[in-house]
Amino acid sequence: MLKWAFVVFLVMNIFVTSSRGSDYLRELQTMAIQTQKSPAAHWGNDPANYTMWGSHSNRLIPVYTFGTAGAGDGIDLSSYLGENSAFRNEDKLKKLFDTVPSHTLKSNAEYGDQTNVYDIQLAALTTGKKHIFLVVFDGMDWQTTYAAAVYAQKNVGYTEGRGTGLHMLDYDAAGTTQYGFVVTTPYLDDVKVDVNSQAVTPVPTTQPGGYNADKGGAFPWSVESDKWYLIGKEEGGSIGEHAYPDSAATATSMNTGFKTYNNAINVDHRGNRLNTIAHQAQERGYAIGVVSSVPISHATPAATYSHNVSRGDYQDLTRDLLGRPSVSHPEEPLRGVDVLIGTGYGLLRQTDAGQGENFVSGEQYLAPEDLEAIRVERGGKYVTAIRESGIDGGERLKQSAEQAAEQGHRLFGFYGAGMGSHLPYQTADGDYRPTVGRARIAETYSEADLLENPTLSEMTAAALDVLRSRHSGIWLMVEAGDVDWANHDNNLDNSIGAVLSGDAAVKTITDWVETYSNWDESVLVVTADHGHYLVLKNPALLVPPQ
Repeated sequence: MLKWAFVVFLVMNIFVTSSRGSDYLRELQTMAIQTQKSPAAHWGNDPANYTMWGSHSNRLIPVYTFGTAGAGDGIDLSSYLGENSAFRNEDKLKKLFDTVPSHTLKSNAEYGDQTNVYDIQLAALTTGKKHIFLVVFDGMDWQTTYAAAVYAQKNVGYTEGRGTGLHMLDYDAAGTTQYGFVVTTPYLDDVKVDVNSQAVTPVPTTQPGGYNADKGGAFPWSVESDKWYLIGKEEGGSIGEHAYPDSAATATSMNTGFKTYNNAINVDHRGNRLNTIAHQAQERGYAIGVVSSVPISHATPAATYSHNVSRGDYQDLTRDLLGRPSVSHPEEPLRGVDVLIGTGYGLLRQTDAGQGENFVSGEQYLAPEDLEAIRVERGGKYVTAIRESGIDGGERLKQSAEQAAEQGHRLFGFYGAGMGSHLPYQTADGDYRPTVGRARIAETYSEADLLENPTLSEMTAAALDVLRSRHSGIWLMVEAGDVDWANHDNNLDNSIGAVLSGDAAVKTITDWVETYSNWDESVLVVTADHGHYLVLKNPALLVPPQ
């Protein structure tokens, strides 16, 4: 009782000091880590432990589409929801899982499957839509979106459904926007892989995929009836009914239409390579772009284009993206993407067992000879924009994009700061001053870190400049990957800030469509790859005091 009274006392002090100009949400997060309790929120199934769970969950996640309503069967989001849900149809479930997973067939399912994100893009491509955009907020479930919206609009404006308060929630795309939610479970949890031979060996005891709405909830905002189900466990810690997903399996499903094992990059559970929507668009003459706030060959950007049995084989994944010989394509490299902009800069490794025998010491995500080979100055195809001391990162990237567009070259941008070399967290109030999270370490950024790195919006604008210079169509994926990193760290301030920076990138795309195109010839899908386990106990406490 005394301990809880102390927490209440701290909260009251936060409200008082916030009214004098301090960073309210930063203080709320700091207090939660210091006391391991928060009246506002917690991660996991123990309300008394703020940081009980630091990984993903099997929650349903939201999908926001633009340019889809009334666009015809296959593009219209309703093609996959309600009576059209794969989870109401035994044959469709067998197509996804080769079987009908336990308690997964539901006659009243309103949700679709994550592979439907691929289906929408394929239908858009097949029917000749000129511009196809996919924005992935890594790790952003409905609760994370809700937290950001409450903070942004300074009001608890909704308690279920699509909601309001963010650009992606409020923008109607000339009446063509839609909203739904999907299952993210993988085909199965794990297999044994050999990175050098690219071999996959089944693990008989692996946990299967599936979704039991009776336990996990029929809606993204549902309160789960089984507090352990969403994290793949039974009470007591034993293996639960269904596996929860990782970013590799989920990104593969969105890009290929196939469910696979956790850690796979565009290979199925037997190791067979899968064609992505980007590959198919490129074959049709579309220009291809990939942008991320986290390293260039992390799971989500890599799964747009690369092939590998392991998401951890970063340099080979980058090679595929850049059209270089890789362990998966040693003799006939992939063509490479037209634009690749992300982070990972300055993260050096002498050895990395997870990357196999062909790992080259130096940059963890980019072998030095690959960087040299792609440069236009060396006869390669890419104008390169690399973080540089004293140089404005956003301006440098813009200039490089203009050069690439004018001269008909591709564009490669490579940046990063902080632990793990990602874009700096802007935090909820935009001051780039993170506080502690689950790891009890707060990132700090120098003036150079903020100057020399572009924002995700600037990255997106640069990619669009280059892609627009082509006379073909456009396929572009943009990832707000730092949402996931913030949620892993149980850091609500960083998480909300990351959602807001990703939302600004969505606006960059919608502004571009309104300027250079329209919603008759453009399709945008905004979604997440998976959720975490954020529980908002009192969302009103996220509203900054006036």
